[in-house]
Amino acid sequence: MMLMILRVAYLLICAGAILAYITTETVAGQAAKLPGIVENNKTLAFFGLLLVSQFVTITDLLIRKKRIEVISAIYFGILIGVLLAYLMIQALTPVVPVSSEYHTAVVLLTLLILPYICVSLLLQTKDDFRFVIPYVEFQRDLKSGRPLVVDSSSLIDGRIADVVETQIIESQLIVPDFILAEIQEIADSSDRNRRTRGRRGLEVLAKLQQSTHVDVKVMETSRSDFRMMTVDQKVVALAKQVRGGVITNDFNLNKVASVQGIAVINLNDVANALKPRYIPGERLNIKVIKEGEGQGQGVGYLDDGTMVICENASGLVGKEIPVVVTSVLQSSAGRMIFGKLMPGS
Repeated sequence: MMLMILRVAYLLICAGAILAYITTETVAGQAAKLPGIVENNKTLAFFGLLLVSQFVTITDLLIRKKRIEVISAIYFGILIGVLLAYLMIQALTPVVPVSSEYHTAVVLLTLLILPYICVSLLLQTKDDFRFVIPYVEFQRDLKSGRPLVVDSSSLIDGRIADVVETQIIESQLIVPDFILAEIQEIADSSDRNRRTRGRRGLEVLAKLQQSTHVDVKVMETSRSDFRMMTVDQKVVALAKQVRGGVITNDFNLNKVASVQGIAVINLNDVANALKPRYIPGERLNIKVIKEGEGQGQGVGYLDDGTMVICENASGLVGKEIPVVVTSVLQSSAGRMIFGKLMPGS
């Protein structure tokens, strides 16, 4: 929208400036020296110069627009554009001297075109501008670190709200509109379990927005930028666009983002890192919930949800038994403990 307003304003300014130029009769008390084509056909000259000035607009329309920070981009764009125009005019003076009938036209077009190019480039590449001027950055200052894109699985899981309350995460959290739409769709599902999970995701998002420990932004994205992409691909593409990372507990998204060089905070990895360590030989008590996939195995769970697989316990379903840990398997998908019945049980 702002780029469209800029283009319309630029068109009107160009039309007014060119009209004033071709109708000028005196300059500093002297007869203006206009090119012969302007003197002979001012209408043709008006549209010809206007077309030249709008050539950059047509070129700009072919470039896909990016996110904008309007005030800063316009300010620095005009400032740099005018400076470049002045330098360009000084450089062209030996080629097109002041006495030339084309000098005024060259000055006019230079002052119109260069500021527009600078403003347009800054509007569309504002995140890269800080590499040109290191101490100028258009995006809002964050506490620290790069922004993090939140996916639906982490919102539905709910642990992200607890992690935020610990004040470990200081980066801005970005919730894209397509993630919000996905959670709303789940919350409106006819399936009771899906509906409950979706509503939980919305509640967690509301809790994050009310938190004073983190900055949460619901970002509207351009549908054309992510057309024909899956939700996971959209999350990765947006993380690249904002030069940030991803928060998730989805194993597949974790792998896809990591392969493409995106920093990922996996809530399962965070939880696993904070779980108490179980080492071979340690004893614990579990209640056998069901039979395992292997022959004679019984499956139980610790209070934190960790799965415990016990040998020779398939016939003890529903009973609480003592188990000796034999090995621990840990991955991004979670942790499993393997054990055996204590002798004499």
